[in-house]
Amino acid sequence: MASEYTVIRQVEFSDTDMAGIMHFANFFRFMEAAEHAFFRSLGFSIHSTEPEEVSWPRVHARCDFRYPLKFEDSVEIRLLVREKREKSLVYSIVFRKLNELPPREVARGTLAVACVKRDRVTGKMSAVAIPKAIAVLIDVAPPEQPES
Repeated sequence: MASEYTVIRQVEFSDTDMAGIMHFANFFRFMEAAEHAFFRSLGFSIHSTEPEEVSWPRVHARCDFRYPLKFEDSVEIRLLVREKREKSLVYSIVFRKLNELPPREVARGTLAVACVKRDRVTGKMSAVAIPKAIAVLIDVAPPEQPES
């Protein structure tokens, strides 16, 4: 069962602001891209029609910034499943700048998503249990050990 997923991205010029620093909103885009890659690694899409037509809207998003990222920085985005509930998942996402030795944590985020089904007639979303075909593939990551 999967409890974490890591993706490496490079900061593009379009990700930066006038000061040449990655704009804060793009950390959320990178978090979402990591989540989508995590689901693909399990053989599913975040927007699926199988095994059931479910969606995963965000119910909470947060990111705490420690150091800036700049154009052409290489960044590791590590998604860890922190909570697996009947109808939702909570991820912790750690950003590490790789083109420094040693690599340095630059930001840490949290993303909580609900599993919902949309009524085809009214469009209303209702929380539903995570489909078993998906739930059996996801586990909670072990607690992080403090760096020594």
